[in-house]
Amino acid sequence: MTAARIGTWGAIAGSAAVVIAPLGHRIGLLPLGPSFALLALGFLTLVVGALLLIVAALRRRIPPDTDRLAYGALAAAVLVSLFPLSALISGRAAPPIHDITTDTENPPAFVAAVALNEPGRTEYEGQVIAEQQQAAYPDIRPVTLPVDAGAAFDLALAAVEVLGWEVLETDAAAGRIEATDRTFWFGFADDVVIRITDTAGRRSRVDVRSLSRVGVGDLGANANRVRHFMAALTE
Repeated sequence: MTAARIGTWGAIAGSAAVVIAPLGHRIGLLPLGPSFALLALGFLTLVVGALLLIVAALRRRIPPDTDRLAYGALAAAVLVSLFPLSALISGRAAPPIHDITTDTENPPAFVAAVALNEPGRTEYEGQVIAEQQQAAYPDIRPVTLPVDAGAAFDLALAAVEVLGWEVLETDAAAGRIEATDRTFWFGFADDVVIRITDTAGRRSRVDVRSLSRVGVGDLGANANRVRHFMAALTE
């Protein structure tokens, strides 16, 4: 079998594996470990196949009767590889933490989400992660709104609905909203708690905390989620 044919089928098989791995985990067909293994193997196969095709194309050794399939496989490999590469590039500077909050001294506490996480996972780790967060994400801060707590609560709940998060529990009296969001690729469940408190002059402070249910690092996903919420809230 020629290098071009090996590259073609490698690119096709690798692309399929990279797509199937996260989808299989998301719909419950693949456990996390095998899913990650399939993703890694698929990505490696995809890269090798694409390189073989590029070399074959430069040397004009792609047979005319298979050139459409070969170039289609190469295009698919390049397109599919953008998903894992973009995640790695965007999260390359992210610290190995999975709990982000706008208030590292007194973070909002989870209530409803406690039962959905492993024992102790919702407990904030304090300075262990606070310093890493502040160094990596200095822009993650609370927002002050020029409305009272009741109105701020309604605005926060509306922002949660706009973002499409699943609401777990709301407590208007306590100024607390809990919700769950899922990552785009693997569908990992991350929990969010929002706290609204009154401040002087009919103003309200909104704090947010986003926590991954699994893993050590999050490639910046929780910080981005907090940013997206704050943008939706202020808009």
